[in-house]
Amino acid sequence: MKFSIVVTTAESRFSAVAFRGDLAENLARVKRLGYQGVELSFRDPKTVNVAGLKVLLEKQVLPVVALATGRAWGEEGLSFTDRDGAVRRKTSVRVSEYLDLARQLDAMVILGLIRGRIPDGVKPTMARRWARDAIRRAADKGARDGLRLVIEPINRYETNFLHNIDETLAFLEEVDRPNVGILADTFHMNIEDASFSESFQSAGRALFHVHVADSNRWAPGCGHLDFAEVLGTLQGMRYPGYVSVECLPKPDPESCPRIAIATLRKAACLR
Repeated sequence: MKFSIVVTTAESRFSAVAFRGDLAENLARVKRLGYQGVELSFRDPKTVNVAGLKVLLEKQVLPVVALATGRAWGEEGLSFTDRDGAVRRKTSVRVSEYLDLARQLDAMVILGLIRGRIPDGVKPTMARRWARDAIRRAADKGARDGLRLVIEPINRYETNFLHNIDETLAFLEEVDRPNVGILADTFHMNIEDASFSESFQSAGRALFHVHVADSNRWAPGCGHLDFAEVLGTLQGMRYPGYVSVECLPKPDPESCPRIAIATLRKAACLR
């Protein structure tokens, strides 16, 4: 079982990030704590000094597991389902730029809220088609470089589109691209899915990535979720990917990543 954690390089409106700020310092701490990979969160991939980033990553021997796109949605309002076609086109361009960065880092690209919601006054079938077609175009570009994209089911309080694993599996059938899979997040699943084990097993080989946070979105171990069940199910499925911590910096930024990895190691029976 391989563990990673989300790192962002700046303050952002998205609060569920334990590491933010100085990248070199944060990557060194991630490594010291025993994480085996990182997810990186950039608002605009064009601003990234890729050569400098690779030096920092190689120094800590940390692969980039995935690139988050949530800041482009949260800070700029980019979305595949915006009623404004110009915004939809800008979103596709931005996701293409994330894919360019992902190619250089050998990472997945996460499609969370940037995939969009169903706007008021827009027919759900239309919004769904906008998202489907945009994801197909991104997937086709990614496939040329062997890249994968993951769609994250998100709970009903944050979006009105694709809440659980089953809904997302049905949408994946519409997208019909083998390099597009599911990112399952235990915080959202605790709200929307009846069973962790059944939902993971339903996803099967379409489960490309997993996020973990406890029931209160604090570090794993600070709520009531059973991470022995979560990790035991993944191990039983021979899930090959990373389990990545994406949680609020709670109970505090210093102890959060330490508590998280200790909880996950215990749940996976690792020392």
